[in-house]
Amino acid sequence: MEEILTKETAKKLMEIKGEIRGIVFKTDVTFILKEKGEEGLKKLEAEMERLGYPFKYNTIKTSEFYPIGLRIISLLLIKQTFGFSEEKIEEMGSLAIKFSPLLRIITKLFLNFEKIFFSKGPELFKKIVRVGEIIPVIIDTKKKEAIIRFKDLDLHPIYCRYLKGGLSSFFKVATGAQTITCQETKCTFQGDEYHEFLLKW
Repeated sequence: MEEILTKETAKKLMEIKGEIRGIVFKTDVTFILKEKGEEGLKKLEAEMERLGYPFKYNTIKTSEFYPIGLRIISLLLIKQTFGFSEEKIEEMGSLAIKFSPLLRIITKLFLNFEKIFFSKGPELFKKIVRVGEIIPVIIDTKKKEAIIRFKDLDLHPIYCRYLKGGLSSFFKVATGAQTITCQETKCTFQGDEYHEFLLKW
């Protein structure tokens, strides 16, 4: 049985260093409204308040930065409140690219991504997330595979699933492929030095 998110756990999560742009919370809103409607969003906000973090999702400013711990709390509460599976969290990450105009624009910048990703990827990542770094290791359009690493991004295992979905969607748009497989081959929560994802299309 999964641990219920408590005030004590939430407080520890809020101690995680780093910030993230409000745009990610806006994609959460779109997903919840799609899946659970207005009542679902109200229920989620009530749970946030129960934990001591009254959070009105519709008042979030997309370009402002918020504590990254709040992002993890939001994901965990969404999973807990609605009984979402790991696959559903992955789907949230995947659909975030489609729901966010900003993320779609960034994705389109990578239409020549084999060259651009190496030069601009880390820079653009920091425009959204102020913690850790993204490291493109291999992007081979001939073999149709890529290896991406994330260093110093030790947030919570739920974020690994969210990232997996986001990367899959990102590469699907950037490559035009109908199908993408994404596997987390290394994870700091499994004792590795960094997170590493292998994508094939």
